[in-house]
Amino acid sequence: MATPTPVRKARAALLGLLILLLGMGGLLAYGVADGRAQWAPLLALDLEGGTQMVLAPQVEAGEQIDSEQLQQAVEIIRQRVDGSGVAEAEITTQGAENVVVSLPGVPDQRTRELIQASADMEFRPVLQTGVDIDYVENVLLAEDNEELTDEEAEAIEAEVDDAREEQDEEAARPEDFPEPEGEPQHNSDLNWITPELAADFENYSCSRDASVEERSSAEADEPMITCDPNSGATYLLGPVDVPGTLISDASFGSAQDRPGWVVHLSFDSEGTERFREASTRLNGFPQGDPRNQFAIVLDGHVISAPGMINPILDGNAQISGDFTEEDARNLAEQLRYGSLPISFSIESEQQISATLGQDQLRMGLLAGIIGLLLTAGYAIFQYRALALAVTIPSLIVVGVITWWAISLLGWTDGYRLSLAGIAGLILSIGLTADSFVVYFERIKDELREGRSLPGAVEAGWSRARRTILASKAVNVLAAVVLYLVAVGNVRGFAFTLGLTALIDVILVFLFTHPLMQVLARRKFFASGKRFSGLSADELGVDVLYRGAGRFARSNVVHSGAVEGETAAESVTGDSDNPARAARQDEVPDIPEDEWAQMTIAERRRAREERSRASGAMADQAQEEVR
Repeated sequence: MATPTPVRKARAALLGLLILLLGMGGLLAYGVADGRAQWAPLLALDLEGGTQMVLAPQVEAGEQIDSEQLQQAVEIIRQRVDGSGVAEAEITTQGAENVVVSLPGVPDQRTRELIQASADMEFRPVLQTGVDIDYVENVLLAEDNEELTDEEAEAIEAEVDDAREEQDEEAARPEDFPEPEGEPQHNSDLNWITPELAADFENYSCSRDASVEERSSAEADEPMITCDPNSGATYLLGPVDVPGTLISDASFGSAQDRPGWVVHLSFDSEGTERFREASTRLNGFPQGDPRNQFAIVLDGHVISAPGMINPILDGNAQISGDFTEEDARNLAEQLRYGSLPISFSIESEQQISATLGQDQLRMGLLAGIIGLLLTAGYAIFQYRALALAVTIPSLIVVGVITWWAISLLGWTDGYRLSLAGIAGLILSIGLTADSFVVYFERIKDELREGRSLPGAVEAGWSRARRTILASKAVNVLAAVVLYLVAVGNVRGFAFTLGLTALIDVILVFLFTHPLMQVLARRKFFASGKRFSGLSADELGVDVLYRGAGRFARSNVVHSGAVEGETAAESVTGDSDNPARAARQDEVPDIPEDEWAQMTIAERRRAREERSRASGAMADQAQEEVR
């Protein structure tokens, strides 16, 4: 006999789950071998400890900040930290001015710089460009600079040598430059450059360590001199065209028309109008002219200065260049969270111990183990061997997938598991068991209606599937809402709750149901053996068909494709039970899968209709003979 179609589908689903497990395990093993990941999940601040930084506001003498400004700064810093992939961070206020940022583990340089980049962002037109050769030689080409590859260092050295030949060793003086021809008409007008400003630009020295006040002293309606500390390029910029507060969103992605990465930038209604005017003006200058560029200034430093290819009329711009994925991500985060009402500096930094510690971690894991044992014990009591064959293996598989998923997220996105997250995992044990209960009870209901076990599995799945999906959709929706409106550890609880709900759906579709399809063809379960969880005694009902048209209140029929038995031999009952006559070979027009899902009454009607049709055909043949 050919393998039934449900079994083939079940084997394909189980193979898909195996491929998923091997893929997750292999990817995590690669990360561990490469030294960038670990088998155990990363722990959050409350369980591992970390770094605490106190940020002090940078304000001019005599000025003070109010509570509303401070709360706004806290919220933007929190968005920056969360956007950088650091989970379970704590950002609070200290006193009337300071902000305390507590991060798990030791923050990397990228996260540290993101927290310190706390000034207003500005979009300014470029008037002139240059390069600080001394800065490039002393900083970028320093022996301890490990960010440059050998090829990049050689290219920079060649550019420095060329610039040295053209450099005038004497300091520039205002009298060396002409006076403006008139009043500036727009922000890109070269008449902004006075002799004094031109001399200052020629003598300007780039510095990565300059204070916020030194870098951001220019007014919004005045030109400014600054540099890009990552390249040593110097810039003479015009007044502000668009403030960073008018940015509505920023993201990054792969370029559509060529290899590489791009940054997508969008403005609100006011920003769209102002950027339309600025981009149209910049686009009027030819490519290669410095005035074709606009500089994105953060904390007084230029973080990017792209050229204008086309006017941006709808407020949605795309910044392209030789970006790596990390470069594009960093620029998008700086654009998205680049505007703060006040600037901060790191006043102090210290290592802190875990706020809860290992005792609470052990108690949380112990609670999870107890919950798992109680769930498994109840399942065995309720479903006997069915729990041993399906429920417990399903819990093991979902545990492995969840563990590896959290470990992978810790490697790729910096996710850290807190005690609140562990609480979400413990709660998910019960939610996962709900799916088994719904499915198994649907199968029992179908058995009580007189279906064979293979038919009950398919019919029960078609009904249970809708219930399970609706239940998990509610869980995911609740987790998403809680994650969006909550902060701190509560978000960790919401995240694990939503993650396990999605994993549960994968498990039910790729493991629980396919495994039941396979077990339904095994004699122990299909014949309703004692302690199988599907016997008549365990279902609490009697066999429906008593013979000679007598029916009890409910029944259980164990029949269908049991390996090693015929259809007639697999029917439960005594030897003269008329149900044995309800064989599929008497009704060959009905497919085997459909026959397996039919009740006894439906099979009798099919036999009777087939018999009447055969009789009618015989009568017609006799009439033709006469």
